[in-house]
Amino acid sequence: MLILLQHEVLMNTHWMRRTLQLAAIYNLLWGAWVILRPNDLFHLTGMPLPSYPSIWQCVGMIVGVYGIGYAIASRDPLRHWPITMVGFLGKIFGPIGFLFGLLTLGPNDPGYLPPVWGITILTNDLIWWVPFGMILYAAAKASCLPKDQTALPVDEAMAAHHDQYGKTLKSLSEDRPLMLLFLRHGGCTFCREALADIQKLHNKLESDTNLAIVHMGTEAEAAGQFASYQLERVSRISDPECRLFRSFGLDRGSWGQLFGVSVWGRGAKACLIDGHGVGKLAGDGFQMPGLFLIRDGIIINAYRHKNAADRPDYARFVREGLAAATS
Repeated sequence: MLILLQHEVLMNTHWMRRTLQLAAIYNLLWGAWVILRPNDLFHLTGMPLPSYPSIWQCVGMIVGVYGIGYAIASRDPLRHWPITMVGFLGKIFGPIGFLFGLLTLGPNDPGYLPPVWGITILTNDLIWWVPFGMILYAAAKASCLPKDQTALPVDEAMAAHHDQYGKTLKSLSEDRPLMLLFLRHGGCTFCREALADIQKLHNKLESDTNLAIVHMGTEAEAAGQFASYQLERVSRISDPECRLFRSFGLDRGSWGQLFGVSVWGRGAKACLIDGHGVGKLAGDGFQMPGLFLIRDGIIINAYRHKNAADRPDYARFVREGLAAATS
């Protein structure tokens, strides 16, 4: 699994390198044009010539320096993401400043730039938003890749991981069925929503099953968070390197699973309307959650979230799993 993830990341850097190489060429050419022929753009846009063309030529030098930076970043886009980030921020704030000037300044005001100047905004900034944003997203996702490790088979993983009381997952599934919940990172509003749901159903769930929750934070972090939901006595397993997640076949989410329209809509409701809020990132922000019902070390029901906002019906999940196991 890990080798496939790393291979996917390496294969995807080809277009990133090409994008940054194009950005480097564009910036170097544009910068050279402004330095060597500082008046051309003013003639083309019908603007009066600047009183101090050397200042405008300095802008060309800065743009050229960005071009050198993009050329360096193109050698290893995921490693040199800070260069791309600086350029991306400039490409965001530039159009914002231009739009602000259009809305607040008149043609006779100092510093006014006519709408036709927006052509430079299109080629200098806007067309780079999507590819630069995708490079930064890929860099963030690559930075959270798990360390080199082989996922254990489920039975071995259950015997190797234990809760805060020293009980292994395998032993928890032997005397009665075990509902095993894998959470998103601790700051995610959907992680908090899941804990709130478990808090409401705690007594019902524990009348039918043992309950254990896998999280990506440290034991100290989880102890405080679980206590805030009155779940401090529930078995919890710390898995910061997501080894247990991998053993149960829970992958990292795609762009749509993590940032799709439905995720944003549900996230806004869970965070703002339902009051779950958000916190600092604690774990792999790209990791998907999951839910399993286990008996004697064997999975008898599984629920893999379709996206980060997916909200299972826990009571129904247990009921259907137990019914299927006894039929």
